[in-house]
Amino acid sequence: MLAVADEILCRPVELILVRHAEPVRVVDSDGPADPPLSHRGEHQAALLGDYIAGQGLTAIYSSPMRRALATAAAVSRRAGRQVTVNEGLAEFDRLATSYVTLEEMRETRDERFLAMLRDDFSHYGVDMEQFRRNVVATVEAIISSHPGERVAAVCHGGVINAYIGHILDISKNSFFVPDYTSVNRVAANRSGRRSLLRLNEVTHLHGHDLLVSTV
Repeated sequence: MLAVADEILCRPVELILVRHAEPVRVVDSDGPADPPLSHRGEHQAALLGDYIAGQGLTAIYSSPMRRALATAAAVSRRAGRQVTVNEGLAEFDRLATSYVTLEEMRETRDERFLAMLRDDFSHYGVDMEQFRRNVVATVEAIISSHPGERVAAVCHGGVINAYIGHILDISKNSFFVPDYTSVNRVAANRSGRRSLLRLNEVTHLHGHDLLVSTV
């Protein structure tokens, strides 16, 4: 039994970073917008749950924001694992009073989207360097808690960019746009090495007319 336990501990952690499903549009809310999922987003989340439920998840973490929680709940129902809410997985726009999808901002040439293309996130009033440090610390703590296991963390595009940008040594705050419910896999071994296994995996959405890309 000891040999088996040692073997498990020596395996790398497989961290699955999942972007939430599509949310609804919220403009000029009295407080943080924090939108729920759209009807299409609910369908995306259900397909995601079916896709990764049988992949041997030992834990599911989620951002505290509604769009992530609803997506994680769909995975939880199918995987039979409870969701652990982690504040450190929240998006940089957590306090924003409006939420407009990147797809809409691109189509309307919204200044916020154009600024993001220049890697300017000043509209959100967040220190993006500190945001990245917080994300990295959060994700590394999750990894440390699950030696040799496969763990899912349902979060946001900014969070995924922050952590994967960190392990790839990419300084830009947003170097790619993860699709809704995309699966992004990282292997983390005990020596501290972090390897990107898969980026923007959306196999579960193919053939369902649910794949929405900003690029």
